[in-house]
Amino acid sequence: MSQSRFTPETTRLDDAARAGWLYYVAGNTQDEIAKKLGVSRQSAQRLVSLAVSEKLVKVRLDHPIARCMDLSGALAQRFKLKVIEVVPTDPTAPELLTGIAIAAAAEMEKLLKSPEEKIIALGTGRALRACVEQLPRMDCPQHRIVSRLGNMMSDGSATPYNAVIRMAERVGAKHYPFPLPVVARDEEELRVMHGQEPVRHTMQLCARADFTLVGVGQIGMNAPLHVDGFMQAHEMNTLVAQGAAGEITSWVYDTEGRVMDCAFNMRVASAPLTVGGDAPVVGLAAGPDKAGAIRAALRGGLINGLITDEATAERLLKQ
Repeated sequence: MSQSRFTPETTRLDDAARAGWLYYVAGNTQDEIAKKLGVSRQSAQRLVSLAVSEKLVKVRLDHPIARCMDLSGALAQRFKLKVIEVVPTDPTAPELLTGIAIAAAAEMEKLLKSPEEKIIALGTGRALRACVEQLPRMDCPQHRIVSRLGNMMSDGSATPYNAVIRMAERVGAKHYPFPLPVVARDEEELRVMHGQEPVRHTMQLCARADFTLVGVGQIGMNAPLHVDGFMQAHEMNTLVAQGAAGEITSWVYDTEGRVMDCAFNMRVASAPLTVGGDAPVVGLAAGPDKAGAIRAALRGGLINGLITDEATAERLLKQ
């Protein structure tokens, strides 16, 4: 791990930055901030004021908190990451998505400002949708946004938390939704679906993407695959017994980050996951339930970038 950057001055600004994040991003009151930071209400008020006077707070928290920077450096070194961003954790809301969503939106905004055409591939899920909601309105007709997985349930209804269409509306880019259900009924149906020209074109765009942002899902009964209705309980129990660790765009992988040879993956319609590419493939995830799935994805090279929070980063570095 890199040498600590803590000094009396940076520690004071760190406290101000944490207070500013809790107040402006997480929406805490000054009484709640005082309790979380272990200071008086008057001290919490002064820290929030300091965050403003030092121009740490604009639309986003603009202060590189030393501890988060140290964690970022350690993760980048251990997993050879192309993109890494660690944001503070609200200790009473460890699964709060606002912080990582803002950080991911900032990364996307930099890419969208490029005058040259960029292909941006997106997964789906709560974190991705939260990221898109943080993007400013832009006019980016030069870019293309493509979905890596289907946007329909098996009954033809729209999947929840689809990010591509919403992002295209916000930034004015041409977009390519994946015109398939997330999971086919069987391998033969999947073969027919993948034979369609629009699907082949969408998958080619995914393979050429300059930047990919995906959610990382855990495995278990609280997993998005099960909660959102894509996988039955008996299928999930079977995968748990077989050593599944996580999923990215519905592809299930083991603790070493290897896509599993299993019945469920035989029906997944998503664009294939790749390992070892040059373009950034960034996982957006945080929370106590996500650490095992994130670690496996990093270990197997399914993602080469990560946007997460402080508590999750610490969990990833413990093992």
